This record gives sequence, structure tokens and C-alpha cells, in this order.
Amino acid sequence: METLAGRIVLLWGWRRAVLAMIAGAIGALALAPFSVFVAMFVSFTLLVWLLDGATGDPERGASLGLRSAFATGWWFGFGYFVAGLWWLGGALLIQADEFAWALPLAVLGLPACLAVFYGLATAIARLLWSDGMGRIAALAFGFGLMEWLRSFVATGFPWNVIGYAAMPVPLMMQSDWVLGLFAITTLSVFVFAAPALLGTRRGALPGLALASLLLVAHFSYGAYRLYLAPPLGSDGKEVTIRLVQPAIDQADKVENTDRVEIFEKHLALTAAPPVDGKPRPDIIVWPETSVPFILTDNPDALVRIGEVLQDGQILLAGAVRAEAQAAGSEPRYFNSVYMIDDKGQILGAADKVHLTPFGEYVPFESILRQFGVEEVISLPGGFSAAASRNVLTLPSGLSLYPLICYEVIFPNEIPADIGGASAILNVTNDAWFGNTPGPYQHFLQARLRAVENGTYLIRNANNGISAVIDPLGRVLTGLNLGSQGAADASVGGKIVPVRYKFDHNLNFWLVQLGFAVTALISRMGFIRRIN
Repeated sequence: METLAGRIVLLWGWRRAVLAMIAGAIGALALAPFSVFVAMFVSFTLLVWLLDGATGDPERGASLGLRSAFATGWWFGFGYFVAGLWWLGGALLIQADEFAWALPLAVLGLPACLAVFYGLATAIARLLWSDGMGRIAALAFGFGLMEWLRSFVATGFPWNVIGYAAMPVPLMMQSDWVLGLFAITTLSVFVFAAPALLGTRRGALPGLALASLLLVAHFSYGAYRLYLAPPLGSDGKEVTIRLVQPAIDQADKVENTDRVEIFEKHLALTAAPPVDGKPRPDIIVWPETSVPFILTDNPDALVRIGEVLQDGQILLAGAVRAEAQAAGSEPRYFNSVYMIDDKGQILGAADKVHLTPFGEYVPFESILRQFGVEEVISLPGGFSAAASRNVLTLPSGLSLYPLICYEVIFPNEIPADIGGASAILNVTNDAWFGNTPGPYQHFLQARLRAVENGTYLIRNANNGISAVIDPLGRVLTGLNLGSQGAADASVGGKIVPVRYKFDHNLNFWLVQLGFAVTALISRMGFIRRIN
């Protein structure tokens, strides 16, 4: 290990950049659907040794060390995000004649921008770098801070945050209930990077001991919560939920020529007999933008829904909602979820709050138009963002906190009490990305929102992974990517969430503080030894 570490430390120029990019790409193997947990240990161990060579003697000057550390982190991030997000380009190929020109922007441009966060993470770590366990703490602090910033800077895009690699299965998800995603991320980076201590020996014993303790605690708490903790409470009422996954090809949805056929397919799956001997569904869920026309402009469609729904059933359907404006003005359109009863009446709606940049709206459109960047302006868009999120309260009293599509990847946008809701509802359409890692990554992130908030998650996709997930992250029923059909889940009254919730933000900053102090003390000792 020491010999290998020494060779990597001495790399320079393009060789250092290439190895940093490869190290980042290796880390992407820890993401869904591969979930190769050990890949992150290899990835971050290589990164630490590269940074050992990038920082050098503190007497050489801060500027040189910071530039070198930033470049190493940027190449690492570029490799990680290209390997983890290449599938985004598939969405542009559905209308290739119009948007193929943007493929390099999606596959290379976005990773290049996101890699800046990892460059800043390693630059921050360089300021606190030392030659022992403290440098691992510094790296954990830097990555924790930057992943937190990535969740909201420039509207935020916390996709594939490092912490997800530490939580691929329910046994490894339970710590998220106590700590939250970003505290888990900081701790995970420390654990993933700890084997690098074997290459230099200094601080290896305490560093590896702490990393081992964190790993044991992570698995042990998961086992306790899954197998030994008291069962979840029940209100004694059973609710049966049906997920309708029609698996409509995205090209067909875009062409919009078979609207009646698409609509009738949803209705047929809705009316299908109960699955696996389950009771008749109380709630039927259709995916994001499942209704292929404006419902309020098509009363016959509402009549058809009323004809198909049985007494007391409620339909939650993703659809585009139009809102009329003043005379002479174009209507506003919202990506919404409608609540419809068995008479075909619309009882309520919830609109998407956090729109997808360049997918549902074009940022800085007026400025881009002034500069004549017509290609960017022509990207899909046209939706308006809701000013606030409406909780959907069903006639039975059950309330659902709606998250549409990628809104579910933002943990800090869900209030501590889930808006008083009984469960989280997530509708999406991952057919844009085909049979790629994208739908699997999206599903894992959604699944962890259930664990973080101690509540059920009802997730439905046009094509992707649809599932009812319990507060421990376990799948009660579901449909895999590419499957067409309906899945029923009877939730035995346990849809009442655990109301106590840990303060994840406080936990994150306490973990950050602990690693910052550790890194600072180690840095001061390192400088004294050098002098």
C-alpha cells in the first residue's frame, strides 16, 4: 500500500488528471443500479493520495496548492458525474431532430459545472490538509459542505449525493432517519477515504478505528430498527392503494397523436380486478402528466373517469393544469396532480413548485433572447411554478404531501411535519431516460425520503419504478422498470407517520463542526512539525 500510495502521490500533469477522473468514475459504480459499495473506498482512497501530491509543502505557497487541489477535485468530480449522469442525454434523443445539438451540454457540460463543487471541496480540504487522520476529516468536511450547497445553489441539483452510496438497501438506510442525508454524506466520505491511511501509516490506527466504529454503528442501527425495534403504530384502518404504470413510450407521449388510446389504457388498468387477492383499491394513482389533454377543457374525460371509478374510490392523476389569465393573455400551465372522485368531480389539485431547469422552464429566458440564443430558448418548457405546495386531503381524511418528479430529491424542501400529511405522494415519468441507471437512481433517492421522514411513500411512474414504500424503506409492492400493469398494496393503518423527527440540519452542522475541529487541530500540529 505504501509503495502504491507513493507512486500516486508523485503523479503530475495529465497523468494526475486522468487518474483523478478514473477515480471519480469508479465511485459512480457505488450508485444505483450497480450499488457496488466497495467502489467508493477505492475512489476516495485514490483521491486522498492524489491530494497528498497536489498539496505538497505548505511553505510553497497557498495559491499553488489550492489550484492544484481544485484541479484534482474537479477532474474527480467530472469523472464521477459523467459516469453517473450520462443517461440524461437520452431525453434529448427522443426529439433528436430538434435537440440533439444539446447532447454535449447534457453529457459533458452539466458534469463540468457540477464538478466545480468537488473542486471547491478539495480546495477547502487543502486549507486544512495534514499528513494523518486530520486530512481525512478535512476532506469529509469539504465534501459535506459542498454537497449541502449543491442542494440549493442555482436552484439546486443534489442528484447522486455521495451519501446515497452508503445507503443502497434498507439495512443501511436507517441511519438516515436519525442523521439526514448530508450528515450521512460527511461521515461517509470519512469512512470511504479512511483506507488511504494505510498508505502513509501516520494516524492510521485512530482513523481506521473511527471509520470501523462508524461502519459498525451504521449496520447495527439498521439491524436494530428493522428487526428489534417496536413495530410501527397503527390507527386500525386499512387503506388499499393501486399504482397504475402504463409504460407509455415517451416518443408516443411527445407525438401526442394517440391521446384517446393512452387515456383508455390508464382507465383499463384502473378498472382491472384487484391484484394478488388484495381488497378493492381505495386510492388509484396515475403517473406524472398521465392525462394527455387539459382535463378542464374535456368534460367527457371526467365523465369517463367517473364511469370507471367505483363507489368511494379516489383517483390521483398527474396532468397539466391550465389557469386562465386576463383577457388577451395566454393561460398559465402547471404540472399538477388532480384529485378526482367517483362522480368525475375534481376535488382538488396540487401544482409543482420546484420546476426542472431546461425541462419545464428556461432560466434567464429574457436575457438569452436578447443575446439571440434561440437554440436554448427552444428547449422544452412553458410551465409555471406554484407559489406554495398544497397538501391533498382526501374525503376519508387521509392527507398526502405531493412531490412531482424530481422534487423528491430535495430533502430540505420537505417540512419536519410533512405539512401535516399522512404520507408522501411522488408521481413521475422516467420514460424519458429509458433502460438506463437514471430511473434506478431516482427511485433510491425517493425511497430515502420515506426513511428520513418516518412515513410511507406512494410513488408512481409512467415507466420507471413504481412502489409503495414503508417508513423503513421496504418495498410493499411495486412494478419494475419496463413493466406495464397495476400493483395493489394494503397498508394496514400504518400510514400514520412517526411524528417525532430528528433535527437533520442540526445534526449535519454538528458533524461538520466535529470534523472541522479535528482537521484544524491536525493541521496546526502538522505545521509545527514542519517548522
